[in-house]
Amino acid sequence: MSALIFLIPLSIALGGLGLAVFFWAFRTGQYEDVAGASERIFLDEDDKPL
Repeated sequence: MSALIFLIPLSIALGGLGLAVFFWAFRTGQYEDVAGASERIFLDEDDKPL
């Protein structure tokens, strides 16, 4: 039972840290172009126009 006194605040802190990292990534624009990466995979860098 004494382990819960340590584990519950630890889990709340880790959840808060994960939420803070998510909001930081959202605020800095990490989710702006979700379709761009999936379309860039089809582009060939070797076929540049002369």
